[in-house]
Amino acid sequence: MTHKIGLTGSIGMGTSTTAQLFAAEGIPVWDADQAVHDLYAPGGTAASALQTEFPNAIVDQAVSRDELKLILVEDPKALTRIEAIVHPLVADHRANFLGATSADIVVLDIPLLFETGAHTEMDTVIVVTAPYETQRDRVLARPGMTEEQFRFILSKQTPDTEKRARADFVIETVSMSIARNQVSDIIKEIRVKLAHA
Repeated sequence: MTHKIGLTGSIGMGTSTTAQLFAAEGIPVWDADQAVHDLYAPGGTAASALQTEFPNAIVDQAVSRDELKLILVEDPKALTRIEAIVHPLVADHRANFLGATSADIVVLDIPLLFETGAHTEMDTVIVVTAPYETQRDRVLARPGMTEEQFRFILSKQTPDTEKRARADFVIETVSMSIARNQVSDIIKEIRVKLAHA
């Protein structure tokens, strides 16, 4: 039985970097953002699924994130309809990944782990965190990111304090070496538990 680690953290906390640390330790990683990217690509399942309801969102047989943003600016309620189409496709993608692995431990990197209720399917939940100023600096350094967009994204995410309170483990990403050591320690601890299960 594969032990599922749900890895999450708010925007700019270093979740992707932490996922790479697990991968460097030989742990298979499934990335929800990459799954969406694959589903949105030309010929991806999401493109055909969204075509009927949001024809303007499809450009060159792929889902255009820019067009989706325009749709959401005009109709914020469209997000619920988009999620109702895309989330089941992402869940299928994740199920295929899990079905194809024989690893003892896998990491499922899911930004909206708590928001989508996926934490209930995990054996262990890890939250990646950093001080607010570090988070803000990282996010605002991204191309085209504004303070307003940053605040909007944060408003849609479960607060960091709540995520940390609900986690089995918390990884601080201010120092790469400390984060790497924490990842290594967590893997060892889980393997010890699995050996005694």
